[in-house]
Amino acid sequence: MIALASVLALAACKPPPTDADMTRDMPAAEPTFASEPLPSPETEGAMWARSQKNVQRLVYGIPGEPALVTLECRDQDGSVPELQITRISPADEGAGAMLALVGNGHIGRMAVDAREVNGRLMWQGERLAADLVWEPLAGPRALGLTVPGAGRVELNPSDLPGEFIEDCRES
Repeated sequence: MIALASVLALAACKPPPTDADMTRDMPAAEPTFASEPLPSPETEGAMWARSQKNVQRLVYGIPGEPALVTLECRDQDGSVPELQITRISPADEGAGAMLALVGNGHIGRMAVDAREVNGRLMWQGERLAADLVWEPLAGPRALGLTVPGAGRVELNPSDLPGEFIEDCRES
């Protein structure tokens, strides 16, 4: 009983809370957020083609227009080959996201980062060529490629990516 009385006595010595601490300094500048999401590009007539500059690269886009996606087989110094995918779309400096490939009975997800390519920031990531993340590209049907904020790219049916991936795996 004495212990309870002493605890109550100590609590009575403290003043009640006030709203004096509710005034706070506001930040000097507005916080920066990600850029506005981009609409999905039109892909009617888009196709995969071998790059004219690099035999280890495929490009996807509408003929005569800038490419939307590239896929490159990289085998540096005899190491295990890997595939690098680039979504050619503006990216914010320091940003990262998950790229999703959905179609042909498979779903592949991989981390991509905003990287400088030819003086512009674009979404880019790589995985081993043997990784199952590439399976949606290996099938003969259409599929979708999505990067949050960069829209969804409809990839029209083609056997070329599957052949390219298989060649890369065997290199």
